[in-house]
Amino acid sequence: MNIRVATYNIHKGVTGIRGRPRIHDVRQALQAIDADIVFLQEVQDCNERLAHHPDQPLGTQLEFLSFGAYAHRAYGMNAVYPHGHHGNAILSRHRIVNFVNHDISDHVLEKRGLLHAVMRVGRGQGTEVHLICLHLGLIKRSRVRQATFLADLVQREVPPDAPLIIAGDFNDWQQRVDGLLRARLGVEEVAVAARAASPAKTVLNWLLTWRSGKHPSAGVSRTFPSFAPWLTLDRIYVRGFEVLDMHVPNGLAWARCSDHAPLIAELKL
Repeated sequence: MNIRVATYNIHKGVTGIRGRPRIHDVRQALQAIDADIVFLQEVQDCNERLAHHPDQPLGTQLEFLSFGAYAHRAYGMNAVYPHGHHGNAILSRHRIVNFVNHDISDHVLEKRGLLHAVMRVGRGQGTEVHLICLHLGLIKRSRVRQATFLADLVQREVPPDAPLIIAGDFNDWQQRVDGLLRARLGVEEVAVAARAASPAKTVLNWLLTWRSGKHPSAGVSRTFPSFAPWLTLDRIYVRGFEVLDMHVPNGLAWARCSDHAPLIAELKL
């Protein structure tokens, strides 16, 4: 079975400076991605300041983004403030049978969470797949501690033979978390796996990108900032899947949606 997976930091569905709602753009982006499972970060599921804004949809952000496309969803509230809250979310076309949110905040200034859901794929009882959506901190020591919590959780609660997807905004430009997860969990990062599976295609994509004059991040896993991606902040790690392909869409239309570009992977269970 082939499954398309995406991870996307949607920046609370608003513009960075004036805070204008752009959740309609995010919804169009999700429709274009057409993934079976979407891992979202910075979903602002309540913002009373924008409740009467003409561009703000009725209902919550999660309801608006999932309506008509995703029958199953999970939300983990991380940061709470007087006018609302935001956190991580998972949208799925397959059954989510249970989920739990873990507070992995390392200090009071950064509220971070880890959302662990169990999904079943196929008929009857189906195959149990574990999904983890997270957003790690900006400080390296915080990220290492949070990644250690993640590794402990997986080793404690995820059967070693169960398919596993870990996705989100890792803020891991120094590659410290990457090595820790590979060593302890035996996972592979989709960008690395895709390049290893098809090196000729990767070189060809780079050459076509260079000749077209586009930014060199096209065809690789750089996702931030979306207007000129340079850093590989967003990652997807898998275990029990074959990685068929991955890509990062870019361009002005995507830059209008969020400060991050989405990372999309084609997997085979």
